[in-house]
Amino acid sequence: MLNPQAPTPMSIARRFLQAAVLLVATAVLSGCNLLVLNPPGDIAARQGQLIVVATVLMLIVIVPVIALTLLFAWRYRASNREATYKPDWDHSTQLELVIWGVPLLIIIALGAITWISTHLLDPFRPLDRISAGRPVPADVKPLEIQVVALDWKWLFVYPEEGVATVNEVAVPVDRPVHFSITSSSVMNTFYVPALAGMIYGMPGMKSELNAVINAPGVYDGFSANYSGAGFSHMRFKFHGLSDADYQHWLNDVRTSQLSLTRAAYLELEKPSEREPVRHFARVDNGLFDAVLNRCVDTDRLCANAMMAIDSTGGLGLEGLKPLATPRRGDPRLGAYVSAAVCTVNDAVPQSLAGPVIGMKAP
Repeated sequence: MLNPQAPTPMSIARRFLQAAVLLVATAVLSGCNLLVLNPPGDIAARQGQLIVVATVLMLIVIVPVIALTLLFAWRYRASNREATYKPDWDHSTQLELVIWGVPLLIIIALGAITWISTHLLDPFRPLDRISAGRPVPADVKPLEIQVVALDWKWLFVYPEEGVATVNEVAVPVDRPVHFSITSSSVMNTFYVPALAGMIYGMPGMKSELNAVINAPGVYDGFSANYSGAGFSHMRFKFHGLSDADYQHWLNDVRTSQLSLTRAAYLELEKPSEREPVRHFARVDNGLFDAVLNRCVDTDRLCANAMMAIDSTGGLGLEGLKPLATPRRGDPRLGAYVSAAVCTVNDAVPQSLAGPVIGMKAP
């Protein structure tokens, strides 16, 4: 005998929908600021809009499917003797057109939006606007910042200003910024949700990001790619400042007594956790290029020099003899080719002399 008090599928569905509506209303009325969907950076904002558009397009299929599933489960339940019963029905042209046509149109729309956005939001592409309706002035030059992901901290070098910082970066509001990104040991991701999407940094390779922040504030930045024991504390503060405040910040950095020499970098790159903010008033010239080519230690042969040698035929088995064990910096980086392979005293065949001589780390 059926219990008349037992909940029916329709009552269960009604309660589920009520709970869902209540949760959505609570989120909206609570004034929550979803940074990824409401960021102060133009690139991040356009990426957030892309997420919303893609989600809405997919909901065109998802919402009707969920609604029809609940409707069919209720209407064609075993106890409903009034429902239409057609055991021999097997085809409907109209249904086939809807079932295949709507998803196809959605896929075409998503493909077109993705293709256009992939080019417009290419991180290597220089910015053509500061925000909607505000093109980049012709006389404005992007601020250059070089980013190195270390274990487990972040190094930011301002080559035009000759300064560097650890776990802190500041930029002027409404000024385009060009980031050059690499890593010292393992792959990492540079991610400031308020600024733009995550960009990977890899040893021996350079990634780029062009972005702009449109509102002053202090925002969180972090690595979004697991890189070892100290990964969870590999965070930094990103400051969006007015022009005057940015100059004040630069002047404060220049008062530091620290200098980022090659020797200082080799100590800095050793694994450490929970590093405090540090400022360097001076930076050795060419440091980022040396990091990129993995030859901050002048005993190492630079990667670009090694590739130049390989492009001329390489050193054959003789190339194994200069392998050396690191004496400075991060010992986990392993053996390397000694820079001594490229000194002017080497007896180099004439065919190799041009690209080889003088390639020791500067």
